[in-house]
Amino acid sequence: MLLTRFDPFHELRTLEKRISDAFSSDLNKEVLSNFTPSVNTREGEYAYHIDVDLPGVKKEDISVKVENNLLTLKGERKSKEEVKKENYYKIESSFGSFTRSFVLPDTVDAENIHAENKDGVLEITLPKKALPSVSAKQIDIQ
Repeated sequence: MLLTRFDPFHELRTLEKRISDAFSSDLNKEVLSNFTPSVNTREGEYAYHIDVDLPGVKKEDISVKVENNLLTLKGERKSKEEVKKENYYKIESSFGSFTRSFVLPDTVDAENIHAENKDGVLEITLPKKALPSVSAKQIDIQ
């Protein structure tokens, strides 16, 4: 009869190795470096509004483009932290790019879209087209 020695920590070592492997692969480093900014949308009486959270992203690194009723936001976040102390020197950089697209309704006045980057939030205002006033018309029945 074959005896198997019981190892109470075998499962813990296996779990530790799996977690270590997951965070050390190049694929996961690439996934962690990209980011998707959160977006809030709302409709007002005269315009649609899109607020995009972009902390740490400079205005120069953001692109807003409208083409064929498609609003596309592109950007890149770059950050670099450098610490120089007496006994050590540390530098950490991180980066990530994003692309978000929105199909615009036909009621958007694409010629007058306004974007403003303020306090890490990109605020895009999409004014609505003025709708022609519709008056009631009596239809004669024949």
